[in-house]
Amino acid sequence: MDEKEAVRVFKALGDEKRLRILSLLRQGERCACVLLEHLNLSQPTLSHHMKILCEARLVTGRKEGKWVYYSLNTAQAPVLEQAVHDLFQLSAVPAEDEACHCQ
Repeated sequence: MDEKEAVRVFKALGDEKRLRILSLLRQGERCACVLLEHLNLSQPTLSHHMKILCEARLVTGRKEGKWVYYSLNTAQAPVLEQAVHDLFQLSAVPAEDEACHCQ
């Protein structure tokens, strides 16, 4: 995962409503209408959140009639796990021997 993609994913995860959506989708595929009921959001607001989650590849959607059914993109889990692991691999980044010049 490159830096740009990591930023997109972590921004998507940085919103309480989107985390709630992901939690609901852990239980399986959900129609947008079901998400609307559980989240007390307007349809345009839900669409905005779903667009962000889909662009981050955390969620996939399939259209059936006038509704979209969303599910977690489980293939993204190992990629996300690796990104978090890499973030905390501080020993892999060479330390700079630069003294602090604060006064």
